[in-house]
Amino acid sequence: MSTSIANAPYHHGDLRNALLESALIILEREGEAGLGLRDVARAVGVSAAAPYRHFDGRGALLEALAVTGYQRFTRLMETIATDDTLDHMSAMGRTYVKFALDNPNLFRLMFSPALRRDNRPGLRMAADAAYRTLRHVTGEDVDTDRVAALAAWARVHGLAVLLLDGQIAIQAGEDIEALVAEIIDKH
Repeated sequence: MSTSIANAPYHHGDLRNALLESALIILEREGEAGLGLRDVARAVGVSAAAPYRHFDGRGALLEALAVTGYQRFTRLMETIATDDTLDHMSAMGRTYVKFALDNPNLFRLMFSPALRRDNRPGLRMAADAAYRTLRHVTGEDVDTDRVAALAAWARVHGLAVLLLDGQIAIQAGEDIEALVAEIIDKH
């Protein structure tokens, strides 16, 4: 909510999270190209300058969105990792692909080469947390060979991207979740 009174105190409650939630909606609706700080400010109903209190530019907003995506993704993976009634690898693989299909533009942003993780410590930490969960489920701790985790990741990530890009033809009425489960469960 913008004000025309000069030097009036700025109050919104939790503006940062409101901006992020609006940005997630815009991202999924219009893609990364349609997302700008001005658009997010308008969606939340604040001045165009207000987002700059929390993000120093569009890149910082995109990074924060990717971190949010990794945090949500990691929570899903951790829930599966602690459920002793599941085949962890299969459940994580299905959940990975479902997350990608449910959040295609966020998923693409999370893995975008434009967001270089080496220059963004918050993003690196969020991505590493997700990967550590996968390594834990594959039985690899931080000090051992990482091939099993990388193989599992490559398999589900490749499947997710192929589906997102329309490279796997889905027949009318075909149950995509059943197809994903069958592909993942085939060893």
